Amino acid sequence: MSAQEKTIQEQVDYLLTQLTLEEKVSLCSGRDDWSSQPIERLDIPWIWMADGPHGLRRAPATNKAGYGDQHPATCFPTASALSATWDVDLIYQIGKALGEECQALGVNVLLGPGVNIKRSVLGGRNFEYFSEDPVLSGELGAAYINGVQDQGVGTSLKHYVANNVETMRMFMNSDVDKRTLHEIYLTPFEIAVKKAQPWTVMACYNRVRGEYGTQSPYLLTDILKKDWGFEGIVISDWFAVIDRVKALEAGMHIEMPRVSDVNDNILLQAAQSGELDETVLNNRVRDILTVVLKAKSLEKADVDQKVKEHHAFARKVAGEAITLLKNDHQVLPLSKKKYKKIAIIGEFAKSPRYQGNGSSEVKPTQLDKVWDILDQEYGKGINYTFAQGYSLKDDLDVSLIEEAVQVASDADIAIVMAGLPLSYESEGIDRKHIDMPISHNKLIEAIAQKQQNTVVVLTNGSAVAMPWANKVEGIVEAWLGGQAGAGAVADVLFGKVNPSGKLAETFPVKLQDTPASFNFPGEQGNVLYGERIFVGYRYYDEKQIEPLFPFGYGLSYTQFEYTDMKVSANEITDRDVLEVKVTVKNTGSVEGKEIVQLYVTDKECTLQRPKKELKKFAKVSLAPGESKELTFQLEKRDFSYYDAKRDRWIAESGEFVIAAAASSRDIRKSARIVLNSTQQIPLMVDEYTFVKELWDHEQTRALLKEYFPNWIKGWTPEGKSMDEANIPGFFLEHPIIKFPYITHNEITHQQVKELIERCKNMTYTPQVIKFKDVENVSF
Repeated sequence: MSAQEKTIQEQVDYLLTQLTLEEKVSLCSGRDDWSSQPIERLDIPWIWMADGPHGLRRAPATNKAGYGDQHPATCFPTASALSATWDVDLIYQIGKALGEECQALGVNVLLGPGVNIKRSVLGGRNFEYFSEDPVLSGELGAAYINGVQDQGVGTSLKHYVANNVETMRMFMNSDVDKRTLHEIYLTPFEIAVKKAQPWTVMACYNRVRGEYGTQSPYLLTDILKKDWGFEGIVISDWFAVIDRVKALEAGMHIEMPRVSDVNDNILLQAAQSGELDETVLNNRVRDILTVVLKAKSLEKADVDQKVKEHHAFARKVAGEAITLLKNDHQVLPLSKKKYKKIAIIGEFAKSPRYQGNGSSEVKPTQLDKVWDILDQEYGKGINYTFAQGYSLKDDLDVSLIEEAVQVASDADIAIVMAGLPLSYESEGIDRKHIDMPISHNKLIEAIAQKQQNTVVVLTNGSAVAMPWANKVEGIVEAWLGGQAGAGAVADVLFGKVNPSGKLAETFPVKLQDTPASFNFPGEQGNVLYGERIFVGYRYYDEKQIEPLFPFGYGLSYTQFEYTDMKVSANEITDRDVLEVKVTVKNTGSVEGKEIVQLYVTDKECTLQRPKKELKKFAKVSLAPGESKELTFQLEKRDFSYYDAKRDRWIAESGEFVIAAAASSRDIRKSARIVLNSTQQIPLMVDEYTFVKELWDHEQTRALLKEYFPNWIKGWTPEGKSMDEANIPGFFLEHPIIKFPYITHNEITHQQVKELIERCKNMTYTPQVIKFKDVENVSF
């Protein structure tokens, strides 16, 4: 503990002795829309919280909503774009810039990042979240948090947890099994908490497994505090609290915003009557005071918002995020040698969409437009023409297409800027389909028929269907690129920036191909997570569905070759660290960046597992002809699955494939290793345990031979030991409670209970128990 931290703790200890019960209760709710409750009598200050996550939405005052009248701030690309960079160092720098702007504008806690999984492509808030993959989401979230908090500003990791649907979000129950909850939806939060320790975590609106996220002891105390070691405070999403007392007892600290005296009085009466243990209240207040005093101690005076510097940085970030999805016949990059006359088609070129809709809306310090950037920076020697192509006021208006086709036909190449208007993606509303507006699709189809060199530049926060994908030469995914995204688009189109983004989410051909298509958004207040652990690319692999563009996919203006892959050992234990080295070479003619993805496959497992799962990744910059060796480290958790029955992660003995890939469907190098587990796992035998499970373990097989030897001998070939008995699977797959009558009472019901008691303290080393054949995976 640092001297400063010790001083803060001493202050907190003193203040706890001075606070009245009423004052303690008041600290557990906000003062107004955006600030915590001060206690002036004791000089306890308040702190300012403000929306993020891709820019600061600071209201003019803490008691103002701040929609439209918020203070200008740098609008960086949204999370769906940031994740396409796959660059933890860059995300850290974004966090740092956001922290600087918070300090400049007096904000103590930035409400972000959002690391919820993109379970469905229809999620209305997908633009605010990183990925369909928990490891990528968690690592980027941790980098973001560290960047912000290194500037003395707190973050709020959100929305904890399984907040994957906007429909009925104040009531919807995320009906998710425990294994899936841990492996997919909790993992990004776990990574971020353990690697970055956010000052606050924001509890979600929705219910999780039947309990509101704001009042779940399992989520807020057992997992967040006890298992992960979270040291900060939990705040509610705005107006998310249902039961004020249950929420505090469960581990939630501050209800935001201030609702009314009603909720405070409920809490006060519970404390006065003894219904609420005052020790619990004191613990929550202690945590709140610690964060508040730390925040105030780290405030900086006269901080420059760095408006111009951050705008330039936002352009760099947007360029790193842009993902080249198609580039047939090297139609890109543009140059005046190749194209003298360039048609720019689409209203987005002059009226850009640059962010999502809802609480994350930032008032930009300036806003670039593609048409202006091209004219000002890339206009020399090139004749640009423009056609509106569609109307952002009327999605069905196709009257502008004919003119646009003529403009495109008269040019050497047509750049069509299309995508999703602002109303298509919004907090609070889920999408009904993944189609772009009819006018956009028809425009692209019509131009592609007349202009061979047609390139589509997409503006959208999540996946869209592209029925015209095979008819155009180029597709550039520009995402929601923030206030400087237009400059990044121009930079990529002309090759000043070599695109290096890769998809952090799978783009399907059609909605029906997606994992949650039958279970989204839910019905009657319940959303069944029927796809279980098979989210995103895991599902497409399992179902052998060819996506439009796979997870991790993205092209470059150069080429990369994976020349070598080495593992530090062919056989390890779960206590070892496996080192994996991958060598990548730029075999093209221009400098570029490659994102190397490391996937792990469990060749055979007791439980069903995905064909492969992302575990590590790295982005590397290479000059033409240059090679670099990347080193990854894989540990026990990277080979483990979550056993819901035993409530623990298990690394099972067996063979694993380690694959270095350019995308989830582009495996370049692979190696096989054997893992020998040293874990000791409780057997957890009860009367409904299958006899097969007991037969497959040496210790419990000995008990079976003790309790009904004659029945087992009846299945044993002459001259063989009972261990070699050929017991039919039909009998093995019966619970032990049935064996008194299966063995004609050779084992009695009382003896079944005795056998179970004798098994209680037994453990085993996890290895494959074949309840069914598991298909092997090969690359």
